[in-house]
Amino acid sequence: MEKKKSVLFAASEGMPFVKSGGLADVIGSLPQELTKRFDLRVVLPLYADVIERWIDKLEKVATFPVNQGQKQTVASVYRYVLNGITYYFIEHQGYFERENLYGYPDDGERFAFFDLAIVDMFEHLNYFPDIIHSNDWQTGMIPLLCKKRHGSDVRYQRIRHVYTIHNILFQGNFPPEMLESCLGLPMDLFNDGTLRQGRDINFMKAAILFSDKITTVSNNYAHEILTPEYGEGLEKILQLRSWDLWGIVNGIDINMWDPKKDKKIPKRYSAEDLKGKRECKRALQRSMGLRVSSDTMLVAMVSRLTSQKGVYLLLDHIYELMGLDIQFVVLGTGDEHAENGLRSLEYRFPHRAVYYRGYNEELSHRIYAGADAFMMPSVFEPCGISQLISMRYGTLPIVRETGGLKDTVDPYNAYTGEGTGFSFKNATGEDILHVTRLAAEVYYNNKDAWNRLIQNAMAKDVSWEGSANLYFRLYDSIL
Repeated sequence: MEKKKSVLFAASEGMPFVKSGGLADVIGSLPQELTKRFDLRVVLPLYADVIERWIDKLEKVATFPVNQGQKQTVASVYRYVLNGITYYFIEHQGYFERENLYGYPDDGERFAFFDLAIVDMFEHLNYFPDIIHSNDWQTGMIPLLCKKRHGSDVRYQRIRHVYTIHNILFQGNFPPEMLESCLGLPMDLFNDGTLRQGRDINFMKAAILFSDKITTVSNNYAHEILTPEYGEGLEKILQLRSWDLWGIVNGIDINMWDPKKDKKIPKRYSAEDLKGKRECKRALQRSMGLRVSSDTMLVAMVSRLTSQKGVYLLLDHIYELMGLDIQFVVLGTGDEHAENGLRSLEYRFPHRAVYYRGYNEELSHRIYAGADAFMMPSVFEPCGISQLISMRYGTLPIVRETGGLKDTVDPYNAYTGEGTGFSFKNATGEDILHVTRLAAEVYYNNKDAWNRLIQNAMAKDVSWEGSANLYFRLYDSIL
């Protein structure tokens, strides 16, 4: 039997070990799907949270010096095998054993070390992957380091590189002096414009230029980032690589997100028997202090509260939205102004609006199961996972037609009954109000159409299987 080719996923976070956003969900579920054809491995930083929960299971497999340019540090590598996937963790107490994952003045130095340690660890582990699949800016220097620091080594020459842009807004821009001081690379790479973006070096630009293939997390977003409106200054570089740019939509772990098996919800249910969903709604209303009413439309939002997520567009017309006789539940944290606006809403509409600040995994499951509709008015959204989960639970998404939201939510068609949710085109509060009014009209006056939409949504394939087949094709094209 032919030995499986090896793919190493490099990322700054990944479930079930550590999470701050959607990247962790992808790293937690996509490799599982790809193990059918490849030897899948994942490398992550050894954060304080990982040490606290997992250290007893980890095996130290290597310790070696890392030349960062103007200083030498030491990296240790730990290994753990879970569900057939080998996970490596890069240890550096000063860089990674901190309260948060990101948001420090030395983030560039921290992840420069991470990239260097990954590239150097291959020789110490006697393991050279066939493909390195890097993700977001934190791993953007890996393709460049393989080619510039180890370009004469045939073992590195054989490695192929795939790079995924999960959100082009966050690119990893840092002072050019870091090239020499933290990466051991010549300033020529900045002076000749290769890595220059404005006055900084750009980790994401490095990955786009030096990877064999670039992917992003939905087909529509792959087209959007080629334009000045969405490209965040990298659109011209991406246009040069457009032949190598693939848009592959994310999926979700359908075993974890399954209303028939979910132990975090009060009552399990299926598309064939929705009585449990109605019980989940009443339980959510009771626990959140809302008036218990099976007949009142319950709209929910689980999100970071930032301008990207459209929260300010929503707040612009929130009182008119509440005039549609709906209940509104929000779970999330973010900008102080947005949080204050939601607190004010809760005060103004007692027993009809509730804001839960922070993130609660169990509560998110109960919201997906108990709500009737799910609000995602994003100004831009590379893919989005919440709309996939909400459809899985028969909670109809209300989304803007952008990025992956446009690719995954089929808008309601009043003439044919088709659709899996509701969508609007323009990033305005007026459009949000208009489409929510349409959803409320269907909910209150056309129950047959609403129930058909629930059936359509729950029948939609939101698994990784279809996307994994595209990744197989992508990998095959470069091996």
